[in-house]
Amino acid sequence: MDADLLSFALFAALLVAIAVPLGAYMAATFAGEVRFLAPVERALISAAGPAARSEQRWTSYALALLAFNAAGFTVLFLILVFQDWLPLNPQGFAGLSAPLAFNSALSFVTNTNWQSYGGETTLSNFSQMVGLTTQNFVSAASGMAVAAAVARGLAARQGRSLGNFWVDLTRSTLYILLPGALLLALFFVLSGMPQTLAASLDATTLEGARQTIALGPVASQVAIKQLGTNGGGFFNVNSAHPFENPTALSNLVSTLAILAIPAAFCFTYGRMVGDRRQGRALFAAMALLFVLGFAAIYAAEQAGNPLQAGLVEAGAGNMEGKEVRFGILGSTLWAAATTAASNGSVNAMHDSFTPLGGLVAMLNIQLGEVVFGGVGVGLTGMLLFVILAVFLAGLMVGRTPEYLGKKIEAREVKLAALTLFIMPLGVLVFAALAIAAGTAQTSVQDAGPHGLSELLYAYSSATGNNGSAFAGFSANTAWHDTFLGIAMMLGRFGYIIPILAIAGSLAAKRTAPPTAGTFPTHGPLFVALLIATILIIGALTFLPVLALGPLAEHVSLLAGRTF
Repeated sequence: MDADLLSFALFAALLVAIAVPLGAYMAATFAGEVRFLAPVERALISAAGPAARSEQRWTSYALALLAFNAAGFTVLFLILVFQDWLPLNPQGFAGLSAPLAFNSALSFVTNTNWQSYGGETTLSNFSQMVGLTTQNFVSAASGMAVAAAVARGLAARQGRSLGNFWVDLTRSTLYILLPGALLLALFFVLSGMPQTLAASLDATTLEGARQTIALGPVASQVAIKQLGTNGGGFFNVNSAHPFENPTALSNLVSTLAILAIPAAFCFTYGRMVGDRRQGRALFAAMALLFVLGFAAIYAAEQAGNPLQAGLVEAGAGNMEGKEVRFGILGSTLWAAATTAASNGSVNAMHDSFTPLGGLVAMLNIQLGEVVFGGVGVGLTGMLLFVILAVFLAGLMVGRTPEYLGKKIEAREVKLAALTLFIMPLGVLVFAALAIAAGTAQTSVQDAGPHGLSELLYAYSSATGNNGSAFAGFSANTAWHDTFLGIAMMLGRFGYIIPILAIAGSLAAKRTAPPTAGTFPTHGPLFVALLIATILIIGALTFLPVLALGPLAEHVSLLAGRTF
């Protein structure tokens, strides 16, 4: 236990040590101060046409983002459907069905990376490299661009420009994601990950049997899958596969990579709005929520299954579905990071976690992608809760709420509140429709409350743009491929468009100097209020259905009942 606490403390220290300088570098990148690839940057921006050479209001910025993502969806959909006609398909895989291609294309375009297929048994090298890996870069860069635009809007002094989407997209990719992914890929190759165009390798086992081992360009995809909070695995079992996560060191580096850019964005934001205390406050709120989530998952898994008391060694905890080489600490830290950061990769099967451990992982997603969240969009999701927290603070002190000197009025509060309907719509309404249609009952693996948890986790993961799953859920049906795809789209653009609108509204407002009555938004009191707002809204929305799923399963286990 003491060694685990020390390991977690080391992880936290490394994360802060990475996030602070990375945040400063990212702020300089979005300000145009990083130019070591200036000729390439100019060429790419010129290729985008005249639209890339002018400042954009929030409407133009949003339309550019939507058009770019629509084009990306179309190209990826066609690649997946016609992959049997395309090169680099040594296995001769057939094209995907239209519903599965629809789901998969939306999944990677929205940075969700939900996978209703087995990677090494379904997709060609061309589909993995040209289709999926490309979207891993540009979907992450799109989220980063939105965060930069929102920061500019909040920092503006009676302006209307949020920057330019094409410029932000190019700089995010060229100066942050590409160098980071290159360094990570080289490290992963040194760690033992394959990076080859060969389809497979025939080997002889110790028992003398013949075995075909799937290979491919793994390291390059894993690097951007972690750094861009994508999460889609090259192999079906994702980072539990030894070729995607060979060693304890690769496990640590991967976990740090998942959280690096989302955590750094807090410090980027503080620099871009001209008040670093604001960034530190957001980081403190995210970090506290993350620590609470990790502690709850770790405690639940360490306690183990009460039905196995006396049957396993004392203190062994729940090791079902976990890799022995990572143990409970490595598995629960990864689960906390991946569900907090909207990454979706797994190094253990969440379906095998204890009911309370699975509940916390699910709740991390249901809170709305704000506990660090995805690259860029995690920060913007948190800023929506900041708007609500500031509004509540204004009600308590009886004055018009302000944030960064801008008055938060009806338009901003309505837009922020509108986003609160996205998660319950995608999770509760779509899950209820699946139950009513009968498709939920045929897709879950387990009976009773755990089966409900499998369904809830699937639609939470899709709407929260996370991508991880309870492994017992069979998602590859026309119904789930369609509705999970729609949930991903709502979860992505249903948050991005309102926060861009809020940023555009605040950019045009006059900045008022702080007074004695101004509620500070950088101190411990505001951090506590922000955390309380997030937890209360999450509990009011999802506690009733969680009581029917993981909480009911936990109580049943305590009573000695199984299903």
